[in-house]
Amino acid sequence: MKKSKCAQYSGVGGQAVLEGVMMKNKEQYAVAVRKPDGEIDVEVDVYQGVLHGSKLKEIPFIRGIFNFLDSMVLGMKTLNHSVTFYEDEGAKETATDRVFHKVFKDKAEGIMLGMVTLLSIVLAVAIFMVLPYYIASLFEEYIRNTSVMAIIEGLVRILIFVGYIVAITMMKDIKRLYQYHGAEHKCINCIEKGRPLTVHNAMRSSRLHKRCGTSFMFFVIFVSIIVFFFIRAESPLLRVALRILLIPVIAGISYELIRLAGRSDNILVKILSAPGMWLQRLTTKEPDESMIEVAIASVEAIFDWKAYLKDTFGYEVDDSWLDDGQEKDDDSESPDVNGQEAY
Repeated sequence: MKKSKCAQYSGVGGQAVLEGVMMKNKEQYAVAVRKPDGEIDVEVDVYQGVLHGSKLKEIPFIRGIFNFLDSMVLGMKTLNHSVTFYEDEGAKETATDRVFHKVFKDKAEGIMLGMVTLLSIVLAVAIFMVLPYYIASLFEEYIRNTSVMAIIEGLVRILIFVGYIVAITMMKDIKRLYQYHGAEHKCINCIEKGRPLTVHNAMRSSRLHKRCGTSFMFFVIFVSIIVFFFIRAESPLLRVALRILLIPVIAGISYELIRLAGRSDNILVKILSAPGMWLQRLTTKEPDESMIEVAIASVEAIFDWKAYLKDTFGYEVDDSWLDDGQEKDDDSESPDVNGQEAY
C-alpha cells in the first residue's frame, strides 16, 4: 500500500439530514435515512443543477455561484425527503396546502422547494450581510474613520455568525443532526486517507472536513470583510445595495478557496482553513456506530470506494481482511488517522 500523509481528494461530498446522511458524487446522490423501525432507507437519484451543461459552470469564480445555488436546492430537497419519514401521520392538510396543490398540481412540490430556498437565501443575506452594516453604523457618530468602521462591521459580522452557530448548537434536537454531520465527515475522511470504509475505521477518522459548509460560510464572512473594506460608498442606501449585489462575487471567491482547501495541504491554506475547522467543532458531534452505518450506506450507493482505494492508493481490498467491520491489517501499513484532521 502506498503511504500518504495527507488526504487524497475523492470528489464525494454531502450533508446531514434528519436521522440520515446525503452523499453526492458528480451528478448522482443518495439519501440514507434510519427509519423509525430501525431499517435504513436509501434513495438514489440524479441532480444536474441549474444551467446543466453550460460552460459557465466551468469558469473559475463564476462556477462557485451556481454550485452554491445547487447545494442549497439539493440540500433543501434531501432534507425534506428525510422529514417525510418522521412526519405526524395524523397531521391534516391545511386549506393553504390544498389551494397550492390545486393551482400548481404536479409542480407544487418543486415550486414550494424553490420558495423555501429563496426565503432561506433572503434571510441569510439579511442576517449576515445587511444587519452587521446597520449595527456598525450606530458607531458612525463616534468614529469618523471609514477603515475603522469597515473593521467594526467585519467584527460584528463574525460575532453574529459565531453567535448564530452557538445558539443553534444549544437546541436539543440539533445534536443528532450534528452527529450525522460528523458521521458524514468521518466516512469521507476514512476513504480519502486510504482506509477501507468500515464502521471501525470510520469511527477512528476525524469528524472535521476542510470542504465543509461551515468552513465555506466562514470563507464567505472572511472574503466579505476584505471586499467591503476596499469597496465603499458615501450613500447608506448604496452601501446596502453593494452588500447585496456583491454576494455572487463573494460566493465565487469563497468557492475557489474552499475548493483549494480540499485539494491542498499548503501551510497558507491550513492557516486560512483553521478558523472554519475550529467552528466545525461546534457544528459536528461524535456519532455512534449506527449513524456511521447510515453514512456508509449513503456512500456505497453512489461511490465505489474499493476501486477508489485501488486507483489512488494502489491496493485492493480483500473482504477476508475484515471481521465485524474491523481491519485486520497492521496499522503501520496504512495511513494513521487517529486524532488527525484528515483534510
